[in-house]
Amino acid sequence: MLQTYAVAGASARTHKYGYKVFKALLAADRKTYPLNPITEEIDGNKAYPKIADLPVVPESLSIIMPPEVTRQVVADAIAAGVKCIWMQPGVEDEQASEFSREAGINVISHTRSLPPRSEQC
Repeated sequence: MLQTYAVAGASARTHKYGYKVFKALLAADRKTYPLNPITEEIDGNKAYPKIADLPVVPESLSIIMPPEVTRQVVADAIAAGVKCIWMQPGVEDEQASEFSREAGINVISHTRSLPPRSEQC
């Protein structure tokens, strides 16, 4: 099972899905980094603007961003060496998925498992 995660679109607003995914991963004892370019901290956890700013390369990335942002987030993940990308419903982008698979990254989409099951990612 992968242990290091990043959540692109993690939010400090507790009603947002990005907050719920971030908190679910933490509750599952997974080292999780919030990615949000306009938030400095989420529940005492330093937030990072993008993957390249993280202190480590996460094994898995959950994306909860508008579809028009997904391609850039995926490009950053490929460049960083992320092993698995979990695209939440509504953020899927076929081109981004194709680029990820061509780079050898496992892509999970069309599911809202909180957190992702170990056989998924």
